[in-house]
Amino acid sequence: MDDAIFVIDATSRITYWNQKAQQIYKLTGEKVIGKQLETAFKSLWLKEEERGIVNDVQATNSLWQNKSIHCKCNKEEIYVSSSISVLKNNSGAVIGLLAVNRDITEDEQAEIAMKDNEERWHLVLEGSNDGIWDWNLQTNRVFFSARWKQMRGFSESEIGNTLEEWLQRIHTDDINWVMKAVEDYFAQKTPCFAVEYRTLCKDGSYKWMFTRGIALWDKSGNVLRMAGSETDITERKLAEQQIREQAALIDITTDAILVLSLKGEIIFGNQSVERIYGWHKSDILGKYAKELLYDELTLDQLELPLKTVLQKGEWLGELNQRHKNGKKIIVAARWNLIRDEKGNPKSILTVATDITEKKQLEAQFLRTQRLQSIGTLASGIAHDLNNILTPILAVGQLLPLKIPDMDDSTQELLKIVLTNCRRGSDLIKQILSFARGTETKHTILQVGHLLVEVARIARQTFPKSIEICMDISTRDLWTVSADATQLHQVFMNLCLNARDAMPNGGNITLAVENFFIDENYARMHLDAHVGAYVVITISDTGCGMSSEILDHIFEPFFTTKELTQGTGLGLSTVMGIVKSHGGFINVYSEVGNGTSFQIYLPAVEGTINPTSLDLEPLTGSGELILVVDDEESILEITKTSLETYNYRTLIAKNGIEAIALFAKHEQEIKAVLLDLMMPSLDSLTIIRTLQKLNPQIPIIVMSGLTSNEIVSQVASTGIEAFLVKPFTAWELLNTLQKLKTECLEND
Repeated sequence: MDDAIFVIDATSRITYWNQKAQQIYKLTGEKVIGKQLETAFKSLWLKEEERGIVNDVQATNSLWQNKSIHCKCNKEEIYVSSSISVLKNNSGAVIGLLAVNRDITEDEQAEIAMKDNEERWHLVLEGSNDGIWDWNLQTNRVFFSARWKQMRGFSESEIGNTLEEWLQRIHTDDINWVMKAVEDYFAQKTPCFAVEYRTLCKDGSYKWMFTRGIALWDKSGNVLRMAGSETDITERKLAEQQIREQAALIDITTDAILVLSLKGEIIFGNQSVERIYGWHKSDILGKYAKELLYDELTLDQLELPLKTVLQKGEWLGELNQRHKNGKKIIVAARWNLIRDEKGNPKSILTVATDITEKKQLEAQFLRTQRLQSIGTLASGIAHDLNNILTPILAVGQLLPLKIPDMDDSTQELLKIVLTNCRRGSDLIKQILSFARGTETKHTILQVGHLLVEVARIARQTFPKSIEICMDISTRDLWTVSADATQLHQVFMNLCLNARDAMPNGGNITLAVENFFIDENYARMHLDAHVGAYVVITISDTGCGMSSEILDHIFEPFFTTKELTQGTGLGLSTVMGIVKSHGGFINVYSEVGNGTSFQIYLPAVEGTINPTSLDLEPLTGSGELILVVDDEESILEITKTSLETYNYRTLIAKNGIEAIALFAKHEQEIKAVLLDLMMPSLDSLTIIRTLQKLNPQIPIIVMSGLTSNEIVSQVASTGIEAFLVKPFTAWELLNTLQKLKTECLEND
């Protein structure tokens, strides 16, 4: 038998002692058989209560089973599990006791050691700032330290020692991953048990806990218990949440935020770094900002910001930087010095706002203002020149009629006068076209047809070393409302400039396409509006232009050509014509790489109509015309021209005189020829007064100023015609003939 077995009789003497009993108690049978049990075991029993066990069994006549007894054998302490049975004879009388004892010393000592360690462990951990838990998987009970309970707002007596007390307080969204962490640890998928979760507190709030623990396994690999600790990480979690929110705000902002070391290394960048600079924020960490964002030409500008931010702690200003693709950008930068706890400089925080588009718009606005100022000056000069040229031109046309027998030499001199006078008139019209825009005769047309005609002329007249290329299709091309003659002038002017930019030959490309401008594109150009446009592109492979020249090309009288080769009015006229059509121009040029002009014209819906032919001028039939102008020379020459072609005239030098003459000859006057710029009494007042006297009277307005605003203002009064100074006798007579024809049709 593996158990110690011994028997005592009714007088408590030992009558049987087996081999295992000798091994356990270190006593042979000769020393104990025949002796009283109390005498034999006197030195073995360590506890007084164990001495009366036999008497208790005899007295109660009942079984005593698996009782732990602490003994000492040869100074060695042992534990036995004892079971004692009563022995009876056939008559039922008690004749003795049978004891079966098993050595449980190892198990008992381990249990004692564990309890002892538990007591010391619990005692030590009660003083810890962390909450302690100890889960006995054999009983499914959990020890919770006082601190564990306090962290949740409970007193020590308010929470029991069951696993359910723990699980029912875990947030419902977190319970699954807590149990998954336990399962993975028990399955030895993870080296330790560790998880973060939310736990319900007494006041109804939730706290974040970080719990970790290790398990104790038996020899068979079964988990006996698991113990660990918990730390309140609520503040850390709230801080992390705040950091995430701040990081999200940093990434949402449209500004590029960088943190630089004092050496200029990038140690942080937000999401907008990629939007503004093209670099992903993970690609720039550890790189030097001066290498990524600046080139050799812009490095010098960093000296002032660095010096200022180190001395004063902050700097504000604009910086010229570059995009990843090499494109130049302008940013409004704000630099702040970051210091450590001791106040020493630690790093530099930079915030950059992309203002490239804003600066471009400002440049456009300033250029527009400059052109408007120049235009105002030019229009004033042109008005005076018109008044000077008008009588000269008219006299030159009348002299052959007055002196029919002049010799050939005199006629030749007169032709020179007329030719140069017309050239001067055309020059003034170009100035006015740039300065104020002109009233044009618009029809619905496709610009593709005009470009084809321009290309044909260029091929016939340009040097053979210049190749004309076309990318023109009129099949689906949108139509525009435009003056065909003026657009033809624009295209030819640009082609001539392209030719002059390629003295050694090259390519000129004419292209046209439909283009829809959205809000984003419209913000990039002051004159652009959301809607459909037709874009005409005329580009060359010539010498190109620098940025300094580009800033001035549309100014009148500005030219890069030699004195005898250009007036500087070509591109200013182009600009005036395009603006009068509601369009705008973009120019792209690079020295040595050619130039490209893009003309944007608003698209319209409509049917393409051919332009009507002007009527042939005819002489008058003695009609009386009232001519009103403050320039005496114009009055006289206009009077002479009309009378030469069988008209009668009345002349007035101001508005009051004109009204008086009209009132006196109202029934005879058939038309009024009125200068727009009149002293004392303005022309609009004169027109309205004449119309009150006779609402049917035809009025023709003359002016050297032909801006759309002026034309629209005058047109609102219901005038019948508008003559641009200086005008020829043919234009004057033709206008009167049209009015005469219209009056007959109306009658």
